[in-house]
Parts: sequence; structure tokens; C-alpha cells
Amino acid sequence: MANIVTMGEIMLRLSTPRHERLIQADSFDVNYGGGEANVAVSLAGFGHQADYVTAVPAGGLGDCAVAALRKYGVGTSHISRKGDRLGIYFLETGSSIRPSSIIYDRAGSAMAAASPEDFDFEQIFRNADWFHISGITPAISPQGAALTKAALKAARSAGATVSLDLNYRKKLWSPKEARAVMTPLMEYVDVCIGNEEDAEQVLGFKPGDSDVSAGELELDGYRHMFEEMQKRFGFRYVVSSLRESYSASHNGWSACILDGRTKEFYSASRYTLTPIVDRVGGGDAFAAGLIGELADGADWREALEFAVAASALKHTIHGDFNLVSREEVKNLMKGDTSGRVQR
Repeated sequence: MANIVTMGEIMLRLSTPRHERLIQADSFDVNYGGGEANVAVSLAGFGHQADYVTAVPAGGLGDCAVAALRKYGVGTSHISRKGDRLGIYFLETGSSIRPSSIIYDRAGSAMAAASPEDFDFEQIFRNADWFHISGITPAISPQGAALTKAALKAARSAGATVSLDLNYRKKLWSPKEARAVMTPLMEYVDVCIGNEEDAEQVLGFKPGDSDVSAGELELDGYRHMFEEMQKRFGFRYVVSSLRESYSASHNGWSACILDGRTKEFYSASRYTLTPIVDRVGGGDAFAAGLIGELADGADWREALEFAVAASALKHTIHGDFNLVSREEVKNLMKGDTSGRVQR
């Protein structure tokens, strides 16, 4: 199993119970999560050595965030304890034709204020096989952007394979801001992950006439987009999840990949997800499945199939973290979608 490092912001998640609107809620369900933290938890669950790099404040909330990671076997020795607050997000869980909605309360968080000097990157990447990050960290603050660049340079210097999930968040920055910051970072990236919106808003590439809201995906458009991205940035792999969003409770789910060396294009098996329990973290579960398999030397087609199956299962689990085993993912890959009770 591989040694994999992820870096990002872990947040307190407060979500409305029973699909309530915020104005209805008298209480919140409490979870912890965040893009790269979600990836780390999945990877640890699959048996990898997964170490998480972040900054959280000293005190009770920071302790809870760290404990949430340790509970699932994530390495926390590289977490900096500094700053005044933990980032928070509020999730109003949608259903049917009403979408979910997220409100961020993360300005001035410990991770948003963190700097490269807060971390010993030489030590962090000493034995790392792989480093994963997303476009969320550079979006949270100018300091986050500087920290992202420093971490990417250190990982590349240490010889680690680098994956980056573009993860565009319109509530954090504009496409213009995203492109200005993210484009120069692509020189450090081996595996680029993202969906059609991410590719367009962050890097300016569009997959033909695909319309995920209408459930219409044009795979040739993805192939052409991947080829253009690979030509410009030299990625080893370009990958996208494929979500057909019929409603908040009913999605089609698959993915596609381009091998940058051979220019082969492959689309994975498709899963019908209904009813969806919680789609937050689905993309992170996908990234984790792909990263873990590629890091272990799996064929890239099999790695994509594993990633799609793992993330399909995530949609059945409440909270940000994908709490499934390799055996459960492999069973789903074999076609066991019955959901029958296991006795």
C-alpha cells in the first residue's frame, strides 16, 4: 500500500436533519469534513498510509476535528495547531427537485491564515509516494494560494506523484480569479481531476455540448477537452466524474479518463443513484478511489472502475466521509447492487 499525503482545510459541518430548510431547523447534525480530509479518510479505509496536512486552532473544536480524522486511521502528526477559529459550513440538504445549499463561514480560519513556514515540507514528503490537493485551498485566501504553491513545489522536488482536483467553488472566487491562480500551478500536476464545470471555470476548457442538468453527456466532447488539456499542461492522466443530475435524489454516475502517454480514452460503468442519502463528498470519494489504485500500480482502467464504484457507495452514506471497505467496493464492481441484508 502507498504512502499518500493530502493537504486542505477540515471544517465543522452543521447540516439540517431530515431534509429540513435552515429556517425550520431547531438543531443540526454535526460532522467534520472537507475535500482533502475526505480523500484521506477514504484512503486510510482502503489500507493506505494517509497523512493529512492542515491547520486547526488549539482548543476543543480543533481537538474534535483531529479526533475525527484519527478515528478513521488518518495520520495527524503534520497538523499545525494555530489560529483563532475552525472553518464551518452549513448544509441545507435538498431532496427531489430542491437542490442542497451550502453556506460557508470560514473567513479567517486557521487554514486560511496558514503559511508555508507553519509546515516542515521536507519531513512531510520524505517518504511520500503521492500528494493530493484541490482547488479549494488556494481559493480560501491569498495565503492559501501561496501555501498550495509551496506544497506542490516541495512534493515535486521530493519525487511524489501529484494529483489535483480542480474543485471550483463559485462562493469562494470567480472564474477569472481561479484561472489566474490555478493555471500556473498546473506545471506541478501529474493527474488532473475535475468535472465539466471545474474544467471550464478553472482552466477554460469545455466538453462540447454536454448538459449535466438535462442528463445529456457527450463523451466525444470530453475526449477532445482532455486531449487539449493534456497537450497544454502535459498531464499523465486527465479524469472527470460524469454526473447526470435528474434531481437532488436521482443521479446517473460514471467517469472517464485519458491516458496522456498513449492518448487512450476510456469511460467507466454507469451507476443509477436513487435515492441519494448524501452527495457531499462524492467527488472526494471518487478521487480517493482513483488515487489509491493508481498509487498501487493498478491498470488505469481498473482504477477508474474502482473509483466510480467507491464514490457510488458514498452517496448512500450520511456525512462527508466515505466509510466503505475495499471488499464492499469490489463486490459492487462485480455487479452486486441488490442491497440485500448481509447475515
